[in-house]
Amino acid sequence: MTGTKQSNQMWGGRFASGPDAVMEEINASIDFDRKLYAQDIAGSRAHAAMLHKQKILSAADYQAIDNGLLTVLREIEDGQFTFSRALEDIHMNIEARLAELIGAPAGRLHTARSRNDQVAVDFRLWVKQTALETAGQIRTLITQLLKRAEEHADTLMPGFTHLQTAQPVTFGHHLMAYVEMFGRDLSRIQDTIARMDESPLGAAALAGTGFDTDRFMTAQALGFREPTRNSIDSVSDRDFALEFLSAAAICAMHLSRMAEEIVIWSTPQFGFVQLSDAFSTGSSIMPQKKNPDAAELVRAKGGRINGALITLLTVMKGLPLSYSKDMQEDKEAVFDASATLELMLAAMSGMTGDMHINKAAMKAAAGSGYSTATDLADWLVREGGLPFREAHHITGRAVALAEKKRCSLSDLTLKDLQAVHPAITEDVFDVLTVEKSVASRKSYGGAAPQEVRRQIDFWKKRLAKNRNAA
Repeated sequence: MTGTKQSNQMWGGRFASGPDAVMEEINASIDFDRKLYAQDIAGSRAHAAMLHKQKILSAADYQAIDNGLLTVLREIEDGQFTFSRALEDIHMNIEARLAELIGAPAGRLHTARSRNDQVAVDFRLWVKQTALETAGQIRTLITQLLKRAEEHADTLMPGFTHLQTAQPVTFGHHLMAYVEMFGRDLSRIQDTIARMDESPLGAAALAGTGFDTDRFMTAQALGFREPTRNSIDSVSDRDFALEFLSAAAICAMHLSRMAEEIVIWSTPQFGFVQLSDAFSTGSSIMPQKKNPDAAELVRAKGGRINGALITLLTVMKGLPLSYSKDMQEDKEAVFDASATLELMLAAMSGMTGDMHINKAAMKAAAGSGYSTATDLADWLVREGGLPFREAHHITGRAVALAEKKRCSLSDLTLKDLQAVHPAITEDVFDVLTVEKSVASRKSYGGAAPQEVRRQIDFWKKRLAKNRNAA
């Protein structure tokens, strides 16, 4: 009786049937790796074709296997396939159904391969395709940003450091900062694709195979540049997934930063932008509220992708070569991160195109906080011949005077400014308005509208070249 009670305590709830139920639950991956069905069937078809070409598989067996795999593919896509947890994973589910359809030839498909290289090629194919789709989404967002930047190359706004007004810029220039960020994200994703473009199929369990296989043929058939060069690394490598997650995490961080700015800009205190109802919600109790929920959720979801990266790094960090069952934990984090990033990019592209820009509020804020103080200091250096540190000190006194008079620097009189330093002339007023301040920033990559437009043209050409190359 005591033993029964102890057993119930140990295996109670979902696992009342005992250790077999626990093992099935912890070992099965079909609940999530069924997502790899198309890649698994593509890999098997390529492998079968190679075996036939190398005379390892007869023509009749090859034709039966290929037709059977196509039947399984149709069944899955039509929702007619029954997935079994007892068969553990997508590979065994497909192989078992193939055996039901074609009999003995199905058993010859696994010649010269292992589930180790099979899952490695399936997962790599999936991540590669996902990365290509991610690159396309990033290009879409950059295109949207370029469009809005071009519309607002002249729209004045404050530039910030420490979230304090620093110097006037334009909204177009600000958006182009995000173009640079997402441009780096696009580059990282494409670098990741280039590095993962090797096929592990044919590495078998870990040591390769004694059969006369052609790994270059299967690599080409699956769209890889070439086969991997070390069979141990082939089955134990998950760098391709880690690199994708790393690039995704950096991209998500950029999306979160932009989302944070949209949240700030849409407050009544700023009033720089307004999101439509498509990307906002109301309050359940305060009828006047319009909450930027889409931006807030983009900001939050970056944490999921960070978590996915840490999850896989932690899984992989202590594994001896070559394959360990721990690596079954590689997929769920990647699947979730991919879906999350896809949603974040779609939401940000939508918000970027959707938001209304309040030019008047931006311009008013651009002149606040004595944002042209640096222009006065630069003028004293350029026209008065003063060392910058001295010019900085003099400008500080001018700002203090403007604060005392409760006016902007441009509203101080020439007499006021000459009382601060006699070298100041009437010409100084040419640089003290926000319009003239921004127009003067003509250095390469600067905020001057003409320079913003030059960078927009550069990115349009670069994006077109990138799209054609892809």
